[in-house]
Parts: sequence; structure tokens; C-alpha cells
Amino acid sequence: MKKAVLLINLGSPDMPKIFSVWRYLRQFLMDPRVIDIPYIIRIILVNLIIIPKRVSNSTNEYKKMWTKYGESPLIKNTKELAYSLNNKYNSKYDFYFAMRYQNPSIESVLSEIYNHNYKELIILPLYPQYASASTGSTIEYCNKIISKWWNFPKIKIISQFYNNHSFIDCFVENVKKFDYNSYDKILFSYHGLPERHVDKTYTNNTLCADNECEKGINLNNSFCYKAQCYETTNLIADKLSLNDNQFITTFQSRLDDKWIKPFTDEIMDDLIKSNDLKILVLSPAFVSDCLETLIEIGETYQEEFKKMGGKEFTLVPSLNHSNKWVDSIYSIIESNE
Repeated sequence: MKKAVLLINLGSPDMPKIFSVWRYLRQFLMDPRVIDIPYIIRIILVNLIIIPKRVSNSTNEYKKMWTKYGESPLIKNTKELAYSLNNKYNSKYDFYFAMRYQNPSIESVLSEIYNHNYKELIILPLYPQYASASTGSTIEYCNKIISKWWNFPKIKIISQFYNNHSFIDCFVENVKKFDYNSYDKILFSYHGLPERHVDKTYTNNTLCADNECEKGINLNNSFCYKAQCYETTNLIADKLSLNDNQFITTFQSRLDDKWIKPFTDEIMDDLIKSNDLKILVLSPAFVSDCLETLIEIGETYQEEFKKMGGKEFTLVPSLNHSNKWVDSIYSIIESNE
């Protein structure tokens, strides 16, 4: 019998309008794994400070994407990914997709899966590197819904694939579409996290700073988001035969100075000072292009870099629903069987 596979991405507002963006931000930021502070303080912070301050600018950024793509690229690409997987691999799996925040909701899609009475369900959050605020939140939410079911199928969860060779090869292929050796530097820009988030992953009374995470994965940091990001960078760089001077790993989208470093925008300034004026950028934390890649990197950072004196700041597209990524999803599932 066929198995159900549920692909889950972060989500997006339903429309680029103030009310819709407010609703999305509220659901996202009220998640205790995203802002890990006491509930009452979180309510005040999110509803009276963060959202009122950010909602107008965020709505304008989403409008840019809707104008260019007609809908949310993240939802569009995830939908197309599931469609392509069903076309190619439907002899063994039925593929579904949902969003952690907003629509299509995890509740509605899991309800559909339950009604089909599958004997096995595979849950694949589409976040390559594990973070409690993304993968952890998604798994916890799925478990909360599934715990109310009367019938329990066999359930398998794939919590990370940052070092999966087929995933690495997908980004390598995308980089090779550019004359990457002609760039002064290749910048790997990952979404940032508060330092306390990565510190919480350690169960041996150490901190991220104690474990040389910049060198990649070791016995102690296997769930550390920062270490996994560096490992992904190193694996891609190795496949591209890059030397250590050709690339750098950074983190974007920070809210304050207590997020994991180095910060992408500060490194941009350093690149200008070192006369590295032609930069190729990729963000392997995102398998689907979204606000953080298309707008933050592709427009905002690009404009800032050129204003500082840079010549080129080029974004490598994400995996989206390419044929190679479709095959990679299948490979990731099969390797976890």
C-alpha cells in the first residue's frame, strides 16, 4: 500500500494586505518556540510592539512579491514540488503539502490524510538544518494534532537533511549555472537565530561557543543549527572545489545583537573594505525562494551593497521545484526508510 508523505514549509500571508500579514505574523510570533519567553510577556511584545512596528513594512515587501509572481513564491513552489512528486513517484507515495503558519493548514491536510486511512505517514519539514523554531515547532504541532486521532498509523519524521548528498548536489548544480570562480567571494547567507536558541540544544552543559561549530558537526553539536549551517557550507564548497578564501558563512534577518554571528550585513561592509566587489550569494537554509531570499537578499542587500561601492551582488536561486530537487526529495525519503 502507498504511504503518505507530508511536506511542510513555513508559510505565508494569504494576501499582501495589512490584516492578512498581521494574522500571519501573530500566529508565527506567538509560537513559544519562535519567541521563547513567558506567555503574557510574549502577548504584549508581539501584539503591542513587534507587529505594529513591522506590519506596514512587511506588507509592502509581500506586495513586491505578489506584483512580480502573482502569489507567494514559497507556497507556489511548494505546491509545484508536491505536484511534480506525485506525477513521478505516485506508485509508492502520495505527497501532500501544508504550511506551519496559515494556509493550507497542517490541521486540514492531516485531516485529509487521516480520512484516507494510510498505514504509514512520513512527515518531512522542508528545513534542511534543524532548529527548534522551525523543525521543532512543526513536529510538535503535528504531534499535537495526531495525538487526538483514534487510529494511529506508523509515523516517521525526517527532522533534518542538511548533509544529505542529493540535497547538497542540488545547490551545487544551481551554483554551477554561474561562472562562480569569477566572483571575488561566495557568500553563504543563512537565516539567523538567537544565540540562546542554539545554546539550548546542548545537553552536556556546554554552549555553542564551546564547540567550534564553525568547523562543522562533531559529537556534541549534532542538533546545533549553527554547526549544521557550517557543515552544509563546507559540503557545498568541497563539491565546488573552493578554497577557504573563496567563501564565507553568515547569518541574516537578525532582530538584535544577541543572534548568531557573523551578520550578513556587517560582512558586506567588510567585503567592500577588502575590495571584494563581486559577490555570489546563496542561502541553503531555504529550499524555496521566499521573502528572505528574493527581497531581503535579492533586492535590499543588493541595493545596499551597490550603494557601499560594490559592483555585483547576485543571488543563486533556491531549489524550488526543479527536477533535481524532486528526485532529491525522493532520495531523502528513501534513505530514511
